[in-house]
Amino acid sequence: MKEAKSVPQQHHQNGHLSPFKFAKLLDPEASWDKDQLGDVLHWIRQATGLVFGLLWGAFPVVGGFWFMLFLVLSSGIIYGYYSVILKVDEEEFGGHGALLQEGLFASTTLFLLSWILVYSLGHF
Repeated sequence: MKEAKSVPQQHHQNGHLSPFKFAKLLDPEASWDKDQLGDVLHWIRQATGLVFGLLWGAFPVVGGFWFMLFLVLSSGIIYGYYSVILKVDEEEFGGHGALLQEGLFASTTLFLLSWILVYSLGHF
């Protein structure tokens, strides 16, 4: 009986899976599962929150307008990444709402924390 060929996962010497290939991050032909794409979107959003928090704190801006601008820019970056760069079918991953919410709460918290700390330490 002929055995079906399966694609083995690459393991290191210690039995762990091989590291994530960074080239996959910009490859529209790459296949994504829900967890992988969710993780990538989560960490992109965290980096976005930290960068914008540091910028908003370094330039002494205050107010709700800047908070809303962060939310719009952060969501725009995530939307652009999965729809324009990766060209994934959002319905396979739960729709736009699920993808846009990925990491939103944590990144908002990181954004506010970095914004408040940098602003307070640098301008008082």
